[in-house]
Amino acid sequence: MAQGSRKRGRIFIYIALILILGLVLVWALLKNPAGLTTPGSPAAVPTTDLVDIVVTTQQVARGTEFSEAVLTTIPYPRSNDIPGTFFHSISEVVGKRAGMDITQGVPLTTSMVAETAVGSSAAFKVPKGMVAISIPISQLTSVSYAPQAGDSVNIISTMLFVDLDTNYQTVLPNHIEALTAPGTDTGQALKPVTVSGQYDRGAPAPVGRIEMDGAINQPVYVVPSENQRPRMVSQTLLQDVLVLQVGDFPEETTPVAAVATPQPTAVPANQGDQGTQAQVQPAAPPAMMTLVVTPQDALTLNYMIYSGARLTLALRSAGDNQRVQTEAVTQQYLMDQYNIPLPAKLPYTTDPRIDVLPSYGVDTGSNVTPQ
Repeated sequence: MAQGSRKRGRIFIYIALILILGLVLVWALLKNPAGLTTPGSPAAVPTTDLVDIVVTTQQVARGTEFSEAVLTTIPYPRSNDIPGTFFHSISEVVGKRAGMDITQGVPLTTSMVAETAVGSSAAFKVPKGMVAISIPISQLTSVSYAPQAGDSVNIISTMLFVDLDTNYQTVLPNHIEALTAPGTDTGQALKPVTVSGQYDRGAPAPVGRIEMDGAINQPVYVVPSENQRPRMVSQTLLQDVLVLQVGDFPEETTPVAAVATPQPTAVPANQGDQGTQAQVQPAAPPAMMTLVVTPQDALTLNYMIYSGARLTLALRSAGDNQRVQTEAVTQQYLMDQYNIPLPAKLPYTTDPRIDVLPSYGVDTGSNVTPQ
């Protein structure tokens, strides 16, 4: 009997303890509704407002039409979503074309997507505000074909100048003709003025000038022995010009979503020797180089080409964009700057006679119009 009373007493004590703990817990929750936290417990993570943006699920070649198979959406913070930059629905992109090569997992922006079929790939390599123009090149004028796409070059222009008659816009000296005055006999009708060119075996004679001959102390009429010789000048025209392409651009076709990998074709045994003996024809050297310049510089190059100037390229060091002020080079500049003397008239010379400097066998590719 006494043992039963002690058991019931313990039960009442346990119930009292549970009630006390419950009251303490209710009091704690009422005092801190967000819940009990301990110094070591992690802080609550604030929720982020997200929005879906369209990304690619595989590599998409430039010009390829987008389909649902290559697109998906991912959540993106709305605070970083610049209006008009990303696409938020796959339906907005399907049917349009890639304006450039796009790798897998790249968020699509409006600048990457074209509404219709895009043009040449070269146009995407030309920076905004710049244009591309081609100039003729040769082995000598293009640093032996060393510049390649992505290099920078300087353009040197060499021109020939001659003196002109400002009224006729013809090369000096002018020609003279014999002028016969009309007759003075009053009994006859006046003869018309006639012009004849009976000088130098029927050709018009050039206009000369009067000079005093010191030997005979008499004036003489001196005429030129040959046509006027042009005067040459060379100067750096443009600096730090980007090379876009050397030679012709390859013919482009519209890209497709998948390209089949070509399989090697087996060569019959009896044709193996013929294949090894076939001579591979070397590719023809490029005749043109396409450069990226400003619209004004494009006009300058166009004028230089059609005016007969020679354009020579100088390859720049990689990463060097420094501009150097250069001085135009003429014959007088060479003689003054490099201390080149005028050869004296000696009573002897070497043999054989040399009137023209020998050629080194390099094609100059001259685009200068002969005078």
